[in-house]
Amino acid sequence: MPDETTLPATDPSTLDVLVTLLDDGVAPPSYAHPGDAGADLTTTQDVELGPLQRAVVPTGIAIALPEGYAAFVHPRSGLAAKHGVTVVNAPGTVDAGYRGEIKVVLANTDPEHTVHLRRGDRIAQLVVQRVERARFLTARTLPGSHRGGGGFGSSGGVTQA
Repeated sequence: MPDETTLPATDPSTLDVLVTLLDDGVAPPSYAHPGDAGADLTTTQDVELGPLQRAVVPTGIAIALPEGYAAFVHPRSGLAAKHGVTVVNAPGTVDAGYRGEIKVVLANTDPEHTVHLRRGDRIAQLVVQRVERARFLTARTLPGSHRGGGGFGSSGGVTQA
């Protein structure tokens, strides 16, 4: 149940998500700018990622998503471009039934430089989306499509020399 100081969203396109702060010094996820799809997640501890190393980094938050929704943990483009830091299992999936701490599996893809992250640094983005549940039906054959059975890379893209 939200605190009485927590007001429900007034914008019908906004979804209320309950957040538990597991660390006194952490802030809930927040959007840097109006219209942003991803809310920033921060680290609760200092992290040193050596060249080509990875680490599971705590965010100090747990959330309760309504059924029919999932949250996806995406890399931050600035960390990726400037330091080669990415989310290993991008996007990481937070299911509606998960109530544990959200942790981010970060990797330093730079082969030479160590990356230092400090407590409170923004390390990833959380995107909340409606998701459908599929009912998988077995079939002897599948209906045709334009692509047909063409697999990975079958639509081209890069011209080989």
